[in-house]
Amino acid sequence: MDFDDIRRVLDLVKEHDLSEFELELEGIKIKVRKTGASHAVHPPAAVAYAPLPALALQGGGAPAPSPRAAEPRADAGPVAAEDADLAMVTSPIVGTFYRAPQPGAPPFVEKGARVKKGQVLCIIEAMKLMNEIESDHDGEVVAIYAENSRPVQYGERLFAIKVS
Repeated sequence: MDFDDIRRVLDLVKEHDLSEFELELEGIKIKVRKTGASHAVHPPAAVAYAPLPALALQGGGAPAPSPRAAEPRADAGPVAAEDADLAMVTSPIVGTFYRAPQPGAPPFVEKGARVKKGQVLCIIEAMKLMNEIESDHDGEVVAIYAENSRPVQYGERLFAIKVS
């Protein structure tokens, strides 16, 4: 991966207005996260990863968000989306949503649980990679919208957190 490849990745992130993007290729990990109006690029980690197909950098576009709005699960409960104290956690990627680190293990969080900024809320599997989704806020989980082992789309609501 050279500078031009990294520049193309950043251009795609900007073009598709992605809030977060992560790429692991040939032992190099690039993570871009939009914070306000700026992009933060994290340096490559010194960890060996399985290589991705060469098409990863040549793809012309990002997956389109689901045409239908995410429907809340039965245990999500009534939540006013316009409540100023709520922070919505949305999926940064298309993949499969998992509430627990492995089958049979307890979920990372339950409705009503207190969470801290940086705490893992769930895992989204994409292309055989497990991506931990962390809370950006301290607070209480008031709704869980996605169902375990079900596909989620980019931008789909996963959790509502009442900010404390």
